[in-house]
Amino acid sequence: MNPLPIIRPMSVADFPSILAIQALCYTELVPESEQSLQAKLRASPATCNVVCWQGNVIGYLIAVPWSFGSPPLLNAATCNLPALPDSLYLHDMAVLPTARNVGAGKMLVERFIAQVAELNFNCASLVAVQDSKLYWQRYGFQPVPQTTILKAKLISYGANVEYMRRIT
Repeated sequence: MNPLPIIRPMSVADFPSILAIQALCYTELVPESEQSLQAKLRASPATCNVVCWQGNVIGYLIAVPWSFGSPPLLNAATCNLPALPDSLYLHDMAVLPTARNVGAGKMLVERFIAQVAELNFNCASLVAVQDSKLYWQRYGFQPVPQTTILKAKLISYGANVEYMRRIT
C-alpha cells in the first residue's frame, strides 16, 4: 500500500524539483526563473508549500499576500509585499503530470484556501493560465472584469488568461 502524499512548507532545497515540475507543466508560457520563484518564497515562506509522495516533491504552490487590484508581473526578479495586502494571491501551482491522480492538486488548493481564512483575507486571487479557468471555477474562483490597466498587467502571462477571484 502506497503512503498518502503529505503537504509541507516549501524550502530552497526543493527548487530542483520545482523547476523540473514547472518545465513539464508550463508549455504555453516561458517558465519563471528560479530567482523570481525564490523571491516569492523569501517574501512569504508561510504561504508556499510542496506536496511530497514516496519521498519526492510532486507538486508545489507559491502564494503571497497581495493587493487584489494589481496582480504582480510574471517573472519579476524581486517580490516586495504591499504594506496593506487585501488578498492571498496564488502565483503558481503545478503538479507532475504522472502524479495527478493522487490528490496533490486538491491538497495544495485546500491548504491555500485555509490560509486565506487564517490570514483574515476576504478574497483570494490568481491568474488562470493555459485555459485553466474551469479548473479554478471548481474551487469557487470567478473571472474578474478586465480593465485596460489589468489587461496590460496580464500580457506577461500569455494568451487566454483570466484574472480570477474567490471571495471567502
